[in-house]
Amino acid sequence: QVQLVESGGGLVQPGGSLRLSCVSSVSNLRIYVANWYRQAPGKQRELVATITRDGSTVYADSVRGRFTISRDTAKNTVALQMNNLIPEDTAVYYCNTYSYWGQGTQVTVSS
Repeated sequence: QVQLVESGGGLVQPGGSLRLSCVSSVSNLRIYVANWYRQAPGKQRELVATITRDGSTVYADSVRGRFTISRDTAKNTVALQMNNLIPEDTAVYYCNTYSYWGQGTQVTVSS
């Protein structure tokens, strides 16, 4: 059963931008602490960005300065704004909070 639902993935050219969104499909599941992970073909899943309960953010070195994680408490959503995308960002991106995961959304960066 899908507990988080991601959207916003797609095909974009290098240098382009995408905004991923994640919403809970479980009633009473409030998103306060959240992570975005990604998994490229043949590679392990890696942590990309985290937002904590107090709003602090942490980023992987590979995306710092290009990606921004944010949370809308009123809408109970988490977003990942991705700018200046490069081919190495190509992966399936997953939203996670506590033990809940989404099904993933494909991001492909290619010319």
